[in-house]
Amino acid sequence: MDDLEFRLCLKIDVVQLDLWIEQGWLIPEMSDEGRQFHDADVARARLILDLMGDMGVNEAGVDVVMDLVDQLHGLRGTMDRLVTAISRQERDVQRRLLESLEDIDRF
Repeated sequence: MDDLEFRLCLKIDVVQLDLWIEQGWLIPEMSDEGRQFHDADVARARLILDLMGDMGVNEAGVDVVMDLVDQLHGLRGTMDRLVTAISRQERDVQRRLLESLEDIDRF
C-alpha cells in the first residue's frame, strides 16, 4: 500500500509517519511511486500506536521495544534455519543433539 493508504488505515498524519521512519521504527520499501508499506509494517505501526497511546510509552521506550522485536524476529529466523539444518542430519546426529540438549537442561 502507498503512503496515503497506510496513513488512512492507521489514522495517522504524515508528520507522525515521518517521525517513525526517521526513528527507524518503520522502513518502507521505496519504489517509483514512493514509499510502499506491507502487512508487517501495519502490524509494527499498530504496536507503536499501542505503545505510545494506551501504554504511555515514550519514544525512548518505543526504541527499546522495537529493537527487541527486531532481535526476536531475527532469532526466530535463525532458529528456523537451525531446525531445518538439524532435520537434514542423520538420525544418529539428531539423537546426539537431543541428548546434548537434555544434558544442558539438567544443569
